Amino acid sequence: TKEYAEYYAGQPQEYRQYMRLFNDMVSSILACDKPVICRVNGMRIGGGQEIGMACDFSVASDLARFGQAGPKHGSAPIGGATDFLPVIVGAERAMAACVLCEPFSAHKAYQMGILTDVVPALKVDGGFVANPLVETQRQVDEFGRNAFGEPKTGEALKEGKALMARGSVDLSMLDARIEELCAKILLTFPDCTTKTLEELRKPKLEAWNRNKEDARAWLALNMMTEARSGFTAFNEGSKDDREVDFVLLRQKLAAGQSWVGALHDDIQPKGRRGL
Repeated sequence: TKEYAEYYAGQPQEYRQYMRLFNDMVSSILACDKPVICRVNGMRIGGGQEIGMACDFSVASDLARFGQAGPKHGSAPIGGATDFLPVIVGAERAMAACVLCEPFSAHKAYQMGILTDVVPALKVDGGFVANPLVETQRQVDEFGRNAFGEPKTGEALKEGKALMARGSVDLSMLDARIEELCAKILLTFPDCTTKTLEELRKPKLEAWNRNKEDARAWLALNMMTEARSGFTAFNEGSKDDREVDFVLLRQKLAAGQSWVGALHDDIQPKGRRGL
């Protein structure tokens, strides 16, 4: 984000060239003759999520986080998310993930169909435990809504944080699951596996090829307006204040104010703090 804010912001042609590299990488994943496995530990958000969804298999630590960041930070998730997510999770869930930009847990990602498998990575007193910050002991809440994989709140969250503080991260189960998956793929006919990959990739590949160049052009031009402001806010804001003033932005645009001028500075976090 620092590079986006300090170099690419205001330079659409430079960003368009950068997106050529990104797009070619995604296209290479979708054209690879061998299965591509995404090993997830940490945050798979934004472009990382799009790269991961281009892969054939994804195995994650249950401490990993997933989601999109586009409209919250000055972009649109058109580096693959708007192509792949509707295919994988359906239109409604794709809409919520891409527009609202609310991160979600590995357990929820698994239930949505984004992951092949999820394994624990937190060890407490010598044994593995599930991510203590998310709900893993019940499927639905008292209203029948899905609860599994949702973030804990209140006292349950406090207890989860205390358990997390006692533990340490151990990725051995994640590595073992990746090795197991590779071994299973090994025991298949190579040409038949490649043909299967080609057929199963078609829905993602067709959407990707239809949209990728238009998306690259739009993302480049967006570096002159919302991306410039969104990435600057994320880069220069404090840990808990990395978004522009969305209400003020909409008010200024409704009043006819141009992006050329003070608008960019006015909506920054430091503008709200009077700095």
